[in-house]
Amino acid sequence: MTNRLEALEEWAAGLLAQLEPVSRNNLTRGLGQALRRSQQQRIIAQQNPDGSKYVPRKKRNLRDKPDRVKRKVRMFQKLRTASFLKIQGEGGAISVGFVGRIAKISKVHQYGLKDRAARGAPNITYDQRKLLGFTDADIDLIKNNLLSHLTK
Repeated sequence: MTNRLEALEEWAAGLLAQLEPVSRNNLTRGLGQALRRSQQQRIIAQQNPDGSKYVPRKKRNLRDKPDRVKRKVRMFQKLRTASFLKIQGEGGAISVGFVGRIAKISKVHQYGLKDRAARGAPNITYDQRKLLGFTDADIDLIKNNLLSHLTK
């Protein structure tokens, strides 16, 4: 995977250097949006970048009060929205990631770290669930978007 990403970077460097700044900014904005959509679709499907499924949540009692059942919610349902999953493009660089308090939560799940679920609660080691990462399809998406932008 890393070799493929490095090869794409070397191949694209010469082409990107020939673009005007306005055209390069349009390209990075479009690529960033496409990558964010790709990451969002992967989070909706509850998959790691390698294609494996996320480790499921621990079973819990969905009844808080008598005669009341909460509906089951998918993991990271709000994290995948555009208000939390941000795009930053500067010159020739694009980054898709989380910011602020949400960045800490996503980092704990991305790397399988320890954290507290609530203030005063004991530390819990979370299972690793890779929220962000490149797949082979993402690399192809970058390559195809770059080629289509250059042929316009």
